[in-house]
Amino acid sequence: MTLSGAFAETTFTVKPPRGVYEGDKFPITFKLTDGHSNNIKVQPITGCTLLYGPSTSTSQSYQIINGKASSSSTVEFTYFYRAGEAGTYTIPAATVVVDGKQMSTKQMSFTVMPRADRDKPASQRPVSIDDPDTQAAGRQVNANDVFVRIILSRPSAYEQEAIACTIKLYTKYSISSFMPTKQPSFDGFLIQEVDLQPSLNEIETYNGQEYMTALLKKCIIFPQQSGKLTINSGNYDISVVQYDNVNMGLFQVRQPREAKIKVSSNSASINILPLPTPQPDGFFGAVGRFSIDSKLVGNSFRTNDPATLIYTISGTGNIKYVKEPVIDFPSEFEQYTPKSDIQAEVQGNDVTGSMTVEYTFVPQSVGDFTIGSDKFVYFDPSTKQYVTLTTPSYNLKVAKGVSTPASTEKKDIEAKNTDIRHIHQGDKNLSREHKPVVLKTYYWILYALLVIGLIAGIYIYGRNARLHADIIGRRQSKANKIARKRLKAAAGFMNAGDADKFYEEMLRAVWGYLSDKLSIPVSQLSRDNIVSRLSEKGYPAEVTDNLIAVLDECEMARYTPDSSSQVDRVYNQGVEAIDKMENCKLN
Repeated sequence: MTLSGAFAETTFTVKPPRGVYEGDKFPITFKLTDGHSNNIKVQPITGCTLLYGPSTSTSQSYQIINGKASSSSTVEFTYFYRAGEAGTYTIPAATVVVDGKQMSTKQMSFTVMPRADRDKPASQRPVSIDDPDTQAAGRQVNANDVFVRIILSRPSAYEQEAIACTIKLYTKYSISSFMPTKQPSFDGFLIQEVDLQPSLNEIETYNGQEYMTALLKKCIIFPQQSGKLTINSGNYDISVVQYDNVNMGLFQVRQPREAKIKVSSNSASINILPLPTPQPDGFFGAVGRFSIDSKLVGNSFRTNDPATLIYTISGTGNIKYVKEPVIDFPSEFEQYTPKSDIQAEVQGNDVTGSMTVEYTFVPQSVGDFTIGSDKFVYFDPSTKQYVTLTTPSYNLKVAKGVSTPASTEKKDIEAKNTDIRHIHQGDKNLSREHKPVVLKTYYWILYALLVIGLIAGIYIYGRNARLHADIIGRRQSKANKIARKRLKAAAGFMNAGDADKFYEEMLRAVWGYLSDKLSIPVSQLSRDNIVSRLSEKGYPAEVTDNLIAVLDECEMARYTPDSSSQVDRVYNQGVEAIDKMENCKLN
């Protein structure tokens, strides 16, 4: 337990004993760090006999880092017990009072092994991390001696709800080399990885046995479809250290030997619940807990001067996969492509961050205008309800800018100066012949051009009206443009040598493009849905294969130790796949 506030660095912990046999004496030590107390209360351990305690020891350390001095103090309370019969025992929580506040340890368990096991030859005793004699060279490494577990933070979740997934190594042997040959596959999930450096630095009791453990991978996964989803097992080549006893005459030494083994992890399944229906208007797959804010930069606006509306979504959940809001700007405003910035990090078993979108617009007309309010809808798994948040509308008064076209008053004056001209006299080759204008060829050419222009204008106006009224149509029309923007961002990460962010941005580009182009909500995106929708729309199999191949390449590359050498090929493959889909002519 760690106290908050003034006691943020004070901890009180207990370490369970290891390698205890029936009748053995063993110590249990309670450790208080950066706190002072002599008032410790310890409960009896049922089945074990307290011999004496506590034996108290204190220590202090000082260090200077970058010119700043710091100190740390430790108080250890040690109790000695005699073990009872073989079995599993629980160490009850102990308490201390530090500066008037009570702190407690967590309950811990330990195993007492039968006395007969100690008297057996080492080859017949179970392998133990504390007994090198049981780790003899040539001894078969069993499945319960070294294994890898896939652990999920919850047994079920909603679509798009964050799930913590950890991949953990358990071993009774020291490890000299560890090489993944096949990483677990996360089909049906989008993932957010956590940076970590694996190391065998923890002791954990699992199924009544003690293991050294190392956290190989931790990531937050977001399911993209409902039903039972399975994370398939991974394969690993591992070299464990065993020992030969070498007779040196007067004494023996242990000589380390490597033994190569192959290990497969378990498969982990989770039940994914569909999001409740009917889904409200304005819901585009955001799941978690969010807040929104918007602000208009500036308080005076002029024609032809750019202005900015900033829209911010903050919270915990699938923030990295939230769609950019579509703002209702007046038709008299020229709009630029929105610029978005996502800042997110893993905190505990979820992802927290914010998405900031800047909308730049340029008023083209003088007058009073309104930027309509926007609603952001998300699903909160904790309450199992949809939540609608609304941004305010903005009333703008646009004045004439310095670059406004010349006034019509000046043109009127120029016209008046030219409407009366000198009367010319004499024969001007007048003719009495008269031919109606409708019989002239140019009349009908001009008439046809006007009719064609009118039809084209009506068509364009109707198309634009439908697109502005139909959010899905607007997303489809802008799918390629948004994808190009994200591909450009991916190229920036590629040139900077940041392979992880490159593959992450490539996945966002392709998933987002397919979501917009095929009108599939993010919550329903999956390989099966994409293949089915492309087939329904009549796209060739080659287009489908290319897009799925890009997704697979990016997913695999994120788990490959050295994938930076493939970024050029993956980038070109992604650009080519989107180009082929854009240029495909459907029947």
